[in-house]
Parts: sequence; C-alpha cells; structure tokens
Amino acid sequence: MSFEWYELGFFLLLYSFLGWCAEMLVYAFTSRSFRNVGFLTMPLILTYGFTMTVLIVVLPFLGDNVALQLIMTLMVSAVIDALGVFIAGKLSGVAWPRRAGMLGGNIKGFAASVVIALAFFLAYQIFQPLVIFLLPLIPKLVLRIVTDVILCLAVIDLVTVSAAFRRGNYADMKNDSRSAGLADKLVTRVWSRVKKAYPEIETGEKEYIFGKGLSADKLVWVFLISSLLGDLIETLYCGFVNGEWMSRSSLLYGPFSLVWGIGAVVLTVSLLPLSKKNDRWVFIGGFFIGGAYEYLCSVFTELVFGTVFWDYSYMPLNIGGRTNVLFMFFWGLLSVVWIKSVYPPMSKAIERIPPIAGKLITWIIVAAMLLNGSLTGMAMLRYNFRRAGYEAASDYDAFLDTHYTDERIEKRWPNMIIVEETEG
Repeated sequence: MSFEWYELGFFLLLYSFLGWCAEMLVYAFTSRSFRNVGFLTMPLILTYGFTMTVLIVVLPFLGDNVALQLIMTLMVSAVIDALGVFIAGKLSGVAWPRRAGMLGGNIKGFAASVVIALAFFLAYQIFQPLVIFLLPLIPKLVLRIVTDVILCLAVIDLVTVSAAFRRGNYADMKNDSRSAGLADKLVTRVWSRVKKAYPEIETGEKEYIFGKGLSADKLVWVFLISSLLGDLIETLYCGFVNGEWMSRSSLLYGPFSLVWGIGAVVLTVSLLPLSKKNDRWVFIGGFFIGGAYEYLCSVFTELVFGTVFWDYSYMPLNIGGRTNVLFMFFWGLLSVVWIKSVYPPMSKAIERIPPIAGKLITWIIVAAMLLNGSLTGMAMLRYNFRRAGYEAASDYDAFLDTHYTDERIEKRWPNMIIVEETEG
C-alpha cells in the first residue's frame, strides 16, 4: 500500500506523540513524578515517529514472514535511536544521554531493545490497521493542512531548542539570576526542562580540534573516504572475480559508492559505542544492521527510481533477493575490522587536518555531493519518465534528455534492473 507524503508526515507526528506518551507514562510509573521527555518542547519524540514511518514503508516488502519483520523492526529501531542520540548531541552541543539498548554491548540492553522492538511490531500489526481504517474519515485537505502546520511548528521548536542550548549552558543558567531578555528566559526554561527530564546530562566542551570526537565534520570525511574505497573495492571485485569491469559508482560524476559511504556512517554512529566491548558484539550488530541497511537501500531505490541495483535471488538464504545471510556475515566481519582497526587511525588522521582548511574543504565536499546527488536523482527520474513515454515538459527536461541519454545512464549503471521488467 502506497501513501502520500503528507500521510507519511501524519504517521510521523502520530507515533512521535504516542512515543512521548509512552515514555512519560513509564517514567511516571517508575519514579512517581512527571517529566517532559524528549529533545523538543512539544510532546513529540521524533525517533519513535521516524521508526514507525520507516517500518510502515518497509515491512510490507517482507510479506508475511514474521521472523524477518521482527528482525527488521529490531534493527531499524536500534539504529534510529542511535542516530537520534547522535543528532540531539550535535544540535545541542551536550552529551545527550544514550538509552541502554541492543548497541550497548550487554544482555540487559539487548533484552530492552527486543521489548521495544516488540512494542513497535505490535503497534504496526494491531494499531496501524486501525489508523489506516480511520484515516479516510479525515478530509484530505484538512489532514494535509494540519500535518503541514504541526510539522512546521516542530521544525521551529527544533531550531529554537537547539539555539537555546547553543546560547548558554546549565552552569551559566544556574549561577546567573538575570532575567532581562526573552532569549535568556528561553534558555533558562529549556535547560530547566532538560535537566529535570535528564539529570545525568552533561554539557559539552568547546572543541578546537577539527573533527574532534564523533562530529559531523568527521562523518563527512568518513562518508567521502568510504565512498571512494567502496567503489574501488567493488570495481576490483567485479573485475577480478566476475571478469566484468564496470562502473560501480552511485553518482553520475566521480567514483563514489553511496551505499558504502552511508553504510560506513551508519555503522560508525551505531557501533562505535561497542568499540571497547568484545568483538562478538560488534559482529552481531554489524551482521544484522548491515543486512537491514542493504535491504532498505534496495527498497529505497525501487520506491523512488523504480530500479534495483543488485539481485541475490539466485543465492541461497537470500531475503527477497535484496540481501542474503552470506553477505550479512561479511557485514559482521567488516564491522569488526572497521570499528576495531580501520576507523581509529582514520579518525586520528582526520583530526590532524588544519581546522580552517578542514572546515572549508568539508563544506565544499558537502556542496559538491549535494549537487552531484541532486543531478543524479533528476537524471534517473527523467530516465524513468522517458521509458514511460513522457515527453520533455520543460527546458530542464530537455537538458536532461540531451546530456543524460538512456545510453549514458545504462552505461553508467550496467547492473541496473528495471523493476517493471522483472515483474512482467
């Protein structure tokens, strides 16, 4: 079942609110007190909303296989929670508390993650069908307007809270009794709420080393380096093992494999907390997260572009042809090598980049990748429209038709499979 973007936005908000209610009730039951949980001032915890929205889109591709659906739910919830903690920390500039979970490297945390995943799965199986049944009762225009308004308010809330964190820290608010300006009152209120909800929270330190710690700057470089290495590894593998020398890049320009680049970022953010743990925890995390990630990438390209770039249907123990147990095993091994051996020296090398030059080059990398990715996406969409028989409707369409012909697209991605043809 396909959904409009505003319907997905509604699901995001609905489950963000229900997640906030669940955490508030759990805290009230265990501590017999109330706290406004979450990063936002609004009663929303976005990690719950994003998790359920991803599950609503992806789980139907797994059919009626309950075991695979549960595993996918566990992986998606664990990774989005880890990414949420990382993003909250970067937006606020403080060490945001991380909930003990599957990626904590202990049995208790794993059990807690399983319980949370079961709650998500039950919500998907029992509550979501009720939501789908009742959704048509709301006029589409009303649903779209309400969703857009609340999403805008959530963005404003996110920006406001982030700015309040950046303006001052808890020590300043505690020792400074001034109340002259609205901004100061806002900062004090935000810090008061957060410290009440998360007493263990710590303020971050001012960083003068480029890319210090697990920073956004460092992750940009991790993405770039891993994209280059991934493209090189896949090209050599196909050439020497399969005897086929072909482009393995994800973009129109440059030898960049987005699957490897984004995968390295996901594995780093998710599994780095396990770097001090036994290798088996890193392997288990990489095994399942890598498999789920590869599956999600395949689903994404099919939904957005109507194509898939790999098909493992011919391999034993494959999961819908999108991933397979053998490659999940390789993901686990790769994760151990990455977290234990490759990432630490790479991290130190990135931190030795001069700060000013590092910042400038980082922004150039981000801008170049965004332009390259946007052009690639538009060229792929136009390729699909041409195949469907749609004529150029604008000068930009004509530009794409002239410079990015079917022949050029198919040469750039020779392993591309059109979904409609495979189903026909």
